[in-house]
Amino acid sequence: MLWTVLAVALVLALVLVVGTSRLRTLSHRVGSFQCGARPGGSPQAPWSAGIAHYGVGRIDWWRCWSLAPRPARSWRRDRLEVTGRAPLDLAGQADQYLVRCRYDGTDFELTMSADAYAGLASWLESAPPGRRDLVV
Repeated sequence: MLWTVLAVALVLALVLVVGTSRLRTLSHRVGSFQCGARPGGSPQAPWSAGIAHYGVGRIDWWRCWSLAPRPARSWRRDRLEVTGRAPLDLAGQADQYLVRCRYDGTDFELTMSADAYAGLASWLESAPPGRRDLVV
């Protein structure tokens, strides 16, 4: 019985260490920012906490509470568009934005800081010529 309890405790400690290391590594990368996500059009849908990271021509989004080695979502710059944004000051979240997006015809929403939104808008606007319609 004691060995079983020790084994379970060891596995839980290992998962905690790996999860903490993963989260720390993702959040300290250059080009990373905290970003919540949920499907669009359903205000009752739960938010998933995550970290987004700029890649070459894409944004990768990682769930915070996961051990997955790959991003949960990846959005290519040429297919991602911002359809709207609203400050969340009235909801008690100062310096946060609700950003409505569309990717390949699928709507979704992101929450991010004002600085992260400014970075996202700049990143989308710096797309190759002919793709300047990506930000509202």
